[in-house]
Amino acid sequence: MSDTFKAALWMSGAILSFSSMAIAGRAVSFELDTFEIMMYRSFVGVVIVLIVASLAGTLNQVSRDKLGLHLFRNISHFAGQNLWFYSITVIPLAQVFALEFTSPIWVLVLSPLILGERLTPMRALAALLGFIGILIVARPGVGTFHHGLVTAAIAAIGFAGSIILTKKLTRTATITCILFYLTTMQAVFGILFAGFDLDIALPSASSVPWLILIGCAGLLAHYCLTTALSIAPATVVVPIDFIRLPAIAIIGMLLYEEPLDIFVFLGAVLIFGGNYLNIWFETRPQKA
Repeated sequence: MSDTFKAALWMSGAILSFSSMAIAGRAVSFELDTFEIMMYRSFVGVVIVLIVASLAGTLNQVSRDKLGLHLFRNISHFAGQNLWFYSITVIPLAQVFALEFTSPIWVLVLSPLILGERLTPMRALAALLGFIGILIVARPGVGTFHHGLVTAAIAAIGFAGSIILTKKLTRTATITCILFYLTTMQAVFGILFAGFDLDIALPSASSVPWLILIGCAGLLAHYCLTTALSIAPATVVVPIDFIRLPAIAIIGMLLYEEPLDIFVFLGAVLIFGGNYLNIWFETRPQKA
């Protein structure tokens, strides 16, 4: 079994987790703000990580090595995730996911600077196609433009930074260590930002199951993503996630009566096409 195929299996778990998290995030957004959602999500995550790591005997793998890298990784993710939770409440889910899929484009652009990976002509072409796709999805200047498109696009940059730094961490840190700092650091961030106005809302009984789902799905998604990144390059792993778009578009139509926008799919096809071209080029058999 090739590393690319193994990474694809792990990413299928991430796809399901991210999609369920979007549904749960909308359900609780009517009574909690994004910082509160992130705080409660992180609380659930801390409990799960401690229990699983204790049972697996891997809690001793948590070290203080690369704390600065963990910090920057979680700042990038915390910012991106908050903007993502906000975006799913103000624009159609398909638009949020389409713009989130530009994360691989930012990975391609930023990887040479942070990971030392080479920006090949094929990767540059993939990035160009992706940015054209962004313009088609967002259509700046057209009457349908919404500020939620901007927050979703910036969230994608935050996710790209998180992905790149996660890839860098996998060179020395274990998955248990990465997930431990993911949950604990972001729990602290959540408390600080949710409590900035000295008014932290308590979830209602109906919201508690959704928050547990968000916590479990978010942690599982990152476990799957981190595992995939540990066995395959970032520029190969992330584009596999594109299957989420048609799935979430159908969910948005059935649950929230969101229209199927042809421009969203057209832009996403260009983004996907550029990344698929890059995957094909990266994984094709090399001539002797």
